Amino acid sequence: MRKSGRSEKKRRKPESDKPLKQGQEGQSGNQGQAGQAGSPVQSGMRGQSNPSVQLQQPKQFRQQVSANGDKEKFRFRHLPSLLKEAAISWNRDDPWRLSAVVAYYAILSLPGLLVVIVNVVGYLWSPDMVEGEVYDQMESAMGADTAEEILSILESAREGEQTLITTLLSIGGLLFGATGVFYHLQISLNKVWGIQPDPKSEIIRYLLDRARSFGFVLVIAFLLLMSFVVSAVLSAVQDYLGTWFPEISLYFVQLMNLLVPLVVITVLFALIFKYLPDAFIRWRTVWIGAFITSFLFTIGKELLSFYFSEASPGNMYGAAGSIIIVLLWVTYSCLILLFGAEFSWVYSKRYGFGIRPKSYAKYIQTTMVPLDS
Repeated sequence: MRKSGRSEKKRRKPESDKPLKQGQEGQSGNQGQAGQAGSPVQSGMRGQSNPSVQLQQPKQFRQQVSANGDKEKFRFRHLPSLLKEAAISWNRDDPWRLSAVVAYYAILSLPGLLVVIVNVVGYLWSPDMVEGEVYDQMESAMGADTAEEILSILESAREGEQTLITTLLSIGGLLFGATGVFYHLQISLNKVWGIQPDPKSEIIRYLLDRARSFGFVLVIAFLLLMSFVVSAVLSAVQDYLGTWFPEISLYFVQLMNLLVPLVVITVLFALIFKYLPDAFIRWRTVWIGAFITSFLFTIGKELLSFYFSEASPGNMYGAAGSIIIVLLWVTYSCLILLFGAEFSWVYSKRYGFGIRPKSYAKYIQTTMVPLDS
């Protein structure tokens, strides 16, 4: 009887109490516990080698709380650790490849993007003044030769006799081309935040994403128009101060030349982080990430301008030098933008705000299967 009793206890022993062998842990997490949010399959994250199949933890599971269970609050002394963690996560997400893809589509989108922006802003302002502003911005960022080539691209996109059919086709091509850079920037931001759209509504989402990308083209046009208005107001204020306070006028102009572009770029980055990816993110996180990004972008812009003027990297490519300059500038600028996105994600998950996918999107979960040796 004792023997049968022991065997009965052995039969009643739950299966979950048995220790898993090495290699079963990842499989059980992949099959039975994939729906449990926050239950790590392995102690680990990316980068740990294991002979078994591992289910990578999606980004939304990694939340940080204080010792008493409350959400941690931001302190200025946390900034170095936030930047370090953002840099590690940024490097892990392969930003060079993502930036190169965006830069490639930026070249293809450049004619359409310029035509739409100049025509929209030129409808309310002088077209020649708009082209002059575009030239000034391109010259300060990439040099006079590249700015001349970009204006010639703009003129070429406008030239030619147009019938009704060719006009409609040209408008469609320009709109499609102008939205390409923002569409692929959206894909890159989704990857950085570990989010992907639901493939069930792929065609509808593609059209809606293109429409949203065109909205950002209009946002750029609006910000350019606002910069004209601000420049006109500042010019009037400068004339007034120059009459009564000539010494103050000089410092005022220098300060405004630094602050106004910083504010405009911060607003643009904030709108990109808030509305371009398929994710919900709080405005508090958006503004902090946008300010960090615009600050780094402003510094990087000056460094790139100095590098292009001193090293002239486009000279070795001959006639294609201007295209190479644009590719380099967009690539390095996109690297900074993706770092700002990583910083926003690190900030949101550390302080408990979180970045959630929208109703038509989901978190990315990848399964790592090492090759047999």
